Amino acid sequence: MVRAEATVPPAGAACDVYVVGTVFQDIVFTGLDGAPAKGAESWARGMGCSPGGVANTATALARLGLRTMLCAAFGDDEYGDHCWADLAAEGVDLSLARRPAGWHSPVTVSFAYEGDRTMVTHGHEVPAEEQLPPPVPPCSRACVTGLAPGQEAGWVRRAAAQGSLVFADAGWDATGRWALSDLDGLDHCHAFVPNAAEALRYTRTDDARAAARALAEVVPVAVVTAGEQGAVACDGRTGDEAAVPAVPVDALDPTGAGDVFLSGLVFATLADWPLADCLAFANLCAALSVAEFGGAHSAPGWHEISRWWSDLCGADPRCRHDAELLDRYDFLTASTKTAPRTPPRRAVPTIGFRGAAPSPAGRR
Repeated sequence: MVRAEATVPPAGAACDVYVVGTVFQDIVFTGLDGAPAKGAESWARGMGCSPGGVANTATALARLGLRTMLCAAFGDDEYGDHCWADLAAEGVDLSLARRPAGWHSPVTVSFAYEGDRTMVTHGHEVPAEEQLPPPVPPCSRACVTGLAPGQEAGWVRRAAAQGSLVFADAGWDATGRWALSDLDGLDHCHAFVPNAAEALRYTRTDDARAAARALAEVVPVAVVTAGEQGAVACDGRTGDEAAVPAVPVDALDPTGAGDVFLSGLVFATLADWPLADCLAFANLCAALSVAEFGGAHSAPGWHEISRWWSDLCGADPRCRHDAELLDRYDFLTASTKTAPRTPPRRAVPTIGFRGAAPSPAGRR
């Protein structure tokens, strides 16, 4: 079987993480009591606008302090202007991004309720002459992308050959085949990170752990996410396995949680943490993100992670649940010592906002 073998990228890599995918303009409604009913008007108690899709991943990586380069197309419209300015404000390198003339931004409207969400999306394919990414990727420590049936991914092979660790997730297979052989570039990935529904279909197994073991026969590291049930992973090179429960939070909006999880996993992997710590950190990043609305704007940075850890350390040590979390996340002690004490300046969660940024209460 073919396995991705990473080498050490040469000094002077263009970035830490090279991200490839599609940027959407997300409009998220939160605080709904239930699904919108046919013929009725539903009022949401909260709303936010932010870049979505692969922008969730790029923003989350940048907020964790990784030099992040995004290769994506942006619409030639005001939505595209908003997404571009938002990501630039987060410090994402957009030197390989494109603005195809006359192409409008894909737009997703998300309705969050009962701990889940329903989404409606409209968009068009990027014009053929503007197709991305370029065949030769920049040198990076890691790459993040999504794989889809029938989608050519020759650049993934070249990135792996340059020494990049390639992390990939997958979307719903509309063909219904659910064949790993349909995912071009998978055999050159370091890690494959599907959700449980996708993983069970790809492997014809009946639980997440069995699916991770099956996928680890194809890629070095297989991670299966299961939302409120946490995540499981298997390292096919060493035989190591890990299962880490999710961090309990009051969920406001799960939009982009999987993208934020993947970003946490990339960071922890590049930090050379043990497999279980990698899963735990990714789970924490995802949990902190669902406590706010939207994928990109809700992604935590070290300020939020440090605050969560500080609050946990100050909790009643007699509480068994808190004691278990303290033990599980003790590895954060060293990482949060240099975290910023004040929140960094970030883009506001609306389009064309003038004046001071809205208060957290106003945004929810």
